[in-house]
Amino acid sequence: MHKSLYSRPNDVFLALLRDVRLERRLRQSDLAVRLGRSQAIVSRVESGARRLDITELVAWLAALDTDIVTFAKQLHARLEGDIAGVKRRAAKRLRTATFGRS
Repeated sequence: MHKSLYSRPNDVFLALLRDVRLERRLRQSDLAVRLGRSQAIVSRVESGARRLDITELVAWLAALDTDIVTFAKQLHARLEGDIAGVKRRAAKRLRTATFGRS
């Protein structure tokens, strides 16, 4: 399995984090104040240089006036095509492993 840090789903996740912030008309520095963190941290997270754990994500989303369920639904909608592709590739690998190449 490849590292998720450099994957399309992670790119979509980061883009959604940024998009939610922009929809709220917040600058990185505005979000940083709400989080009690530095603007540099917000920048590093949005660029993918720093990851959020689940508890940080919940706090981040609260600072953006949203919740994890809403965010997860939005993320799922953006990833739906990717998820279908992963399932198709996994099924193909299983068929190949089970029945040999056809």
